[in-house]
Amino acid sequence: MSLKVYRGRTLARSQALQLLFQAEATDSPLERVLEGDFLISKGPLDPYALELCRGAYEHIDRIDCALRSVAKNWDLMRMPGADRNLLRIAVYEMRFLTDEEVSDAIVINEAVELAKAYGTDQSASFVNGVLAHSLDYDDTHLPSVLHPSASVVPAALAAAKLVGP
Repeated sequence: MSLKVYRGRTLARSQALQLLFQAEATDSPLERVLEGDFLISKGPLDPYALELCRGAYEHIDRIDCALRSVAKNWDLMRMPGADRNLLRIAVYEMRFLTDEEVSDAIVINEAVELAKAYGTDQSASFVNGVLAHSLDYDDTHLPSVLHPSASVVPAALAAAKLVGP
């Protein structure tokens, strides 16, 4: 694993990824994972990691809908688990954390670095492509706290209109 994964916010994102992955792999609610004996590669657990994993988990349906809109030829559940959860965290960070001053480019770069550390040989380019493509969509197609009334269904319909018949 890259030494880059063990610094600052990158470490927090890595920890968030590990926690979301554990919740999904054990088919457990995130809070149950957090209450139990969770595993992270390096501790202690960073507060920003908690914010990221709880936020991504809370909005997982809206985030997954957005990812389906962007990654049209990929079924989310067939993606490698690390890629899927990295994408969830990155979309959450780019679209829902409006009070943070982290640019989309930094979030994408960090997700790519984590994909190199945790994913397959193709993960880094896949994660980069999906997240870069997500920048082409405005807030009417991807969920955000700026448009809390946007639901999963309208986002999916809007994406379908972009694809056309």
